[in-house]
Amino acid sequence: MSQTLSQSTGRRGDFHTIADMSIVKINAITVPRERFAEFEQRFATRAGRVSSAPGFEAFELLRPNDDREVCLVITRWASEEDFTAWVASQDFAAGHAQHRTGGPVGTASEIWSFDVLELEGPPAA
Repeated sequence: MSQTLSQSTGRRGDFHTIADMSIVKINAITVPRERFAEFEQRFATRAGRVSSAPGFEAFELLRPNDDREVCLVITRWASEEDFTAWVASQDFAAGHAQHRTGGPVGTASEIWSFDVLELEGPPAA
């Protein structure tokens, strides 16, 4: 990340330019509260499969801390093609094999897709 002037805000800080930006895929999964622990355990057992995929940049698993029952699986990718290749990979299939053996934990899911327009981190030391 380099020190630049943000095109949108005019502030100085650590910003990426639009040309450097990633895509974000969010899997919004409705999980009954009583199955949160099982949901978390399934992700813990598949941990690490995505991190070696070409174009992979970040992963976050979010559990609501309010009364919602929608958990978010957030991944960031260098390109749409990288994400598509991951979904078609053997590692993706292996990581999702628990759906075939134990059934899904979630009752519904929806994939959201976003382009990252600006990414700011703390100022460089």
